[in-house]
Amino acid sequence: MTTTLTHFAARAGDHNDRAMTASPVLASVLGERLGILPVVIGEPSPANPMDWAQELAVAAPSLQQMAHHYDVLLGDGVTTVAAISRCAVALATLPAVARHRPDAVVVWFDAHADLNTPESTTTGYLGGLALSGPLGLWDSGLGQGLSGGNTILVAARDIDPFERQLLNDGHVTLVQVGPGMADELRRAVAGRPVYVHVDCDVLDPGIVPTDYTIANGMTLAQLRACAQVLALSEVVGLEIGELESSGQNESKSFQDAHTITSALEPLIQS
Repeated sequence: MTTTLTHFAARAGDHNDRAMTASPVLASVLGERLGILPVVIGEPSPANPMDWAQELAVAAPSLQQMAHHYDVLLGDGVTTVAAISRCAVALATLPAVARHRPDAVVVWFDAHADLNTPESTTTGYLGGLALSGPLGLWDSGLGQGLSGGNTILVAARDIDPFERQLLNDGHVTLVQVGPGMADELRRAVAGRPVYVHVDCDVLDPGIVPTDYTIANGMTLAQLRACAQVLALSEVVGLEIGELESSGQNESKSFQDAHTITSALEPLIQS
């Protein structure tokens, strides 16, 4: 099956410029591994943190371009790999997955649940609404259609009360960090096709640079074990976001990109 590589380069609710700086490095490392050049969507612009609605308005043209791009790719039946800046880019990608591959399970690796709505958010951060939009909990203007039964959160541990209630009600499945998490994830996926989203703050703080540092995260070994389990299924796509740059140290940024891609190697198909 053909694999494509996309680099989403634009701003998408960024608190700072460090993910926009890191994403081309990540795209380069993925491109080297896959032996292909990325298609670049959008252009970076200086971060200027605002309320979610303002951020969405700024990001909308690039997100709409990304949504169209994914409609074409998934319509052609290719496997998608993407280096994205922030997790809010999933507002564009996941509805396309739901449209073209309604049989696929979205496996969302993140320290946060990202299930807040414009009404429930206490931060106003667009990224905190990234999964709830595709699930139809609010209208982002970029589509919906993702089923809660086809959504698995992995390692989320910074969870707001509204999000906790959704989890308690069984709206989506949560696989928590622990020694048996790969086996638990395998049982939850149950052999279904998977589309995998990785927010780098799913890892324990300090492994790679991220905007948020949430204690008790996954180790690289746990992430790789989960990737090996998911690779037993058909991999519809993989997107990696929220990796930040290490200042002016370009070699460290490449090292960080190699660290995360090496852990996810079982999912990266050439």
